Amino acid sequence: MIKLIFISIALLMIAFAGIAIKIWAKKDGAFSGTCASNNPMLQEEGASCGLCGATPEEKCKN
Repeated sequence: MIKLIFISIALLMIAFAGIAIKIWAKKDGAFSGTCASNNPMLQEEGASCGLCGATPEEKCKN
């Protein structure tokens, strides 16, 4: 039982470390593709991004 807990904690630590490394390695710590206008699942006709105001045809303004 204790072994399973340690393995679970180790896997969580690896996941958080991976995210931290991605943020550190990216320019300005920005994640790519976070604009809602880039996501086809969230696109409605003519709807703009709630984050930057870009339409689905435009590139993210951030």
